[in-house]
Amino acid sequence: MEALSQILVVRQLCFMTFINSLPMILAFTFIFGTILGSFLNVVILRHNSGMTTGGRSMCFSCGKTLHWHELLPVVSYVMLRGKCSQCKSGISLQYPVVELVTGLIYMCIGWYLSPLLATMPIMFITKFVYYAYLFSLLVVLSVYDWRHKIIPDDFVYLFSIMSFVLLFFETGSAFSLHVPTLSQVLAGPVLALPFAGLWFVSKGRWIGFGDAKLALGMGFLLGMGGGLAAVLIAFWVGAIVGVVLLLLKKYGFTMKSEIPFAPFLVLGTLVSFFLG
Repeated sequence: MEALSQILVVRQLCFMTFINSLPMILAFTFIFGTILGSFLNVVILRHNSGMTTGGRSMCFSCGKTLHWHELLPVVSYVMLRGKCSQCKSGISLQYPVVELVTGLIYMCIGWYLSPLLATMPIMFITKFVYYAYLFSLLVVLSVYDWRHKIIPDDFVYLFSIMSFVLLFFETGSAFSLHVPTLSQVLAGPVLALPFAGLWFVSKGRWIGFGDAKLALGMGFLLGMGGGLAAVLIAFWVGAIVGVVLLLLKKYGFTMKSEIPFAPFLVLGTLVSFFLG
């Protein structure tokens, strides 16, 4: 019995040492994020393609089934030098980029919630899982919009619903029910209204209606001030990227070229959320 008590004490000390070591938590969340980022790549590439997210991963060029050592996030891309080991066709840069970005986002979530580590580790895990799922949806939305110039309804609706649900919980130190203020409830529709207006006036030529749906969830998540800051960041960064692309004429970009706006809205959301 005494030996069992000593083992439990040691386990508790190891656990407390781990949760109080912020660098270890950040490293763990980053690695975990890159692994989930690999799955997000599968979701992005197979959504609306007639393929399921199950089954073994394979090379899209030659159909070769990938082995475990070819599926390591970021590392495999570097080891393979961005080419399939069999047919030598190029592997899309999207794979390591999404994995790295997801890892960094998860690490930021770990840093954001780190005050809960020492006192409320269970709450840290609960909130981490919720925010990780929420921001994973944003990664999928932004990359899918960049690839296909469209925001999939199922993902953007889920993001808006999850953001709206958060309004009914206090999330400072614990999840507790509360009644949201009128300003919190209206933040989503108010932020989405200008986008919907631009879509209606231009008949979809200036901006897509999917951006209005995304702005709805952003307003619920960030509030009126944070949502406005996110939109301003998105427009500024989008404008800078547009100018740079115009200067790089070799890529065939012109004033009439279409730039997906969701990636910039997502970037603005992340900056506003983590930096306030």
